[in-house]
Amino acid sequence: MTIEEKYEELDLTPSYLKKEIMILACGNILFADDGFSVHVIEKLNEILTEQEKENIALVDAGAGAPQQVLTLIDENSKTKKIILVDVIDWGLKPGEIKIIEKEELPNVKYCKFDIHNLPLSPLLKEVAEKYNIEVKVIGCQAKYVSEPDVHIGLSEEVEKAVDKAVNIILRELRGD
Repeated sequence: MTIEEKYEELDLTPSYLKKEIMILACGNILFADDGFSVHVIEKLNEILTEQEKENIALVDAGAGAPQQVLTLIDENSKTKKIILVDVIDWGLKPGEIKIIEKEELPNVKYCKFDIHNLPLSPLLKEVAEKYNIEVKVIGCQAKYVSEPDVHIGLSEEVEKAVDKAVNIILRELRGD
């Protein structure tokens, strides 16, 4: 067997691309409300059954890796639905949840090539359209994002929104 044949036998596909549903958390717990999605993923990890987790990937991509996760999706990925969780700034009341459909994602232009400022919506739309993936964003209006200063902990309003977001996601996953 050649090296090429051995390499082809290896399954190098990330485990999260082998599941039909991906919950993708974007955020950083070091910057106050920016850690919202991390808390949502942790709570989902506690609530979801092992059977549900067989088909649902819980991905904490942090602040800089969502782009990398999305660029790994290809025609061989099993992903059919992505639920992205993040804080937003849509001028809502702090802690207010907004469900954003793919068509509502802003058409943000790439203004500078810096992974921390690279807009996610164009890539999310592109992946959804190219691979026929359903996309929803569960956005929570932030009250305070401390970046670049470190501040661990959510504002009271955003902390209360964690359970709301989890319930929305559970209804979406379970079809309630």
